[in-house]
Amino acid sequence: MRLSQWKTLLTLLFAFALVAAACSGDDATDTEAGSESEESSETTEASEEEAMEDDEAMEEDAMEEDGEGHSLAGTTVTVFGSESSDEEAGAMQDALDVFAEANDMTITFTGARDFSDQINAQVSGGNAPDIGIYPQPGKVADFAREGFILPVPEDVVGATAWDEAFLGFGNVDGTQYGMPNKADVKSLVWYQPAAFEAGGYAVPETFDEFVSLTGDMIAAGDTPLCVGIESGPATGWTFTDWVEDMMLRFAGGDVYDQWVNHEIPFNDPIVVEQMEAVVNLWDTPGMVFASGGSIAATPFGDNGQPLVDGDCMMHRQASFYAAFIPEGTAFADGSEDAVDVFYFPSNEGAPVLGAGTLAAAHNDRPEVWAVMEYFGSAEYADARQAAQTERKGGGLSGFLSAAQGADISLYQPLEQSFLDILANAETFRFDASDLMPADVGAGTFWTESTAAVNGDKSVAEAADAIEASWPE
Repeated sequence: MRLSQWKTLLTLLFAFALVAAACSGDDATDTEAGSESEESSETTEASEEEAMEDDEAMEEDAMEEDGEGHSLAGTTVTVFGSESSDEEAGAMQDALDVFAEANDMTITFTGARDFSDQINAQVSGGNAPDIGIYPQPGKVADFAREGFILPVPEDVVGATAWDEAFLGFGNVDGTQYGMPNKADVKSLVWYQPAAFEAGGYAVPETFDEFVSLTGDMIAAGDTPLCVGIESGPATGWTFTDWVEDMMLRFAGGDVYDQWVNHEIPFNDPIVVEQMEAVVNLWDTPGMVFASGGSIAATPFGDNGQPLVDGDCMMHRQASFYAAFIPEGTAFADGSEDAVDVFYFPSNEGAPVLGAGTLAAAHNDRPEVWAVMEYFGSAEYADARQAAQTERKGGGLSGFLSAAQGADISLYQPLEQSFLDILANAETFRFDASDLMPADVGAGTFWTESTAAVNGDKSVAEAADAIEASWPE
């Protein structure tokens, strides 16, 4: 049963009882006309007992039906997404199990790092999952226009706990195709306050101060940044995140939107300038620690331990990075090895880069829409957060939801500060690569950026190649 109906279960049962009484045969009609047809009182009593039995049966089945009376018992729904770690994928399955067990159904989640490649193959081969969990709204838009995913029914959209700002990322040409189920804040820098204090460093309040701080750290013999961009088929996305944050800070939200919508070319000078700024910063001698030997060979998730070990002083990464910090690490509690975050600073204003995931349906069955509605609920957010926190040993979970009505007490104080950043952002923009056509955002933007970071191409050459790949 859909969550929006759970809260009105008694009302529904009463309504079902009325329907049962009206439709339990002409028995009810015969009873009402009994005095005219001289039916016996025994017949009336039998009809009433039958109606009561029907009501009891409906009450037993109520939790196994969706809002339109379709039974969910015995049904199966498959879900496929990009989250694949034990903490993230495991917590996703845990949260889905809560709904599945309540409705006597089976929901199976499968996660893969190469989700973008696999989902293309599955869809083209006619073997798509019932529901895909998409980290790229641009891919949702591509599939929607090609007819590979289905519009979300109005009642499912109306039941969501997410506001219009997030729903908009799943809206394609005026029709809702994706339901938000996870949010991320990307404009964060992870660090150890005790290490800053020992080095005499202050948290920077502007981007210029941030760059100056990195110079002070190098001069003192400290390595400012941990950086890694390896992520299997998605290698390069961490570089694109840096570029997107830079675009927001130095080009502004309006130009950022023009860039995303291809109203300015990808090789526009303002874009090339920000790409070069990131490459030049990373190429500064003494700037970067890369545990894999090079930035491109270092998995993005392998920088949590080096940060805790003191191999670097800072790591710019999203809120979900908490899932990659070593288990047992303290967060923002004043202890010597505690990890905290500060806002990736801007010289002007407080722009925030964010991201998230969207659930989209490939198959039209009542149980699929019931699970879609669950994904958009505060109940899902609470179940996922509780499960992921437990799997992380009680620390930061790495999961974040902007669902209204979610239980904030399930989040640690530092995680609550992430939600505050989302709520108070002067300018908020979704990850640009995730919004772009998939051939670019999940394709050439990643691969050409990796070539530029490796020095295989100049930034200008990489930007030209990305521009040339933009679909007509």
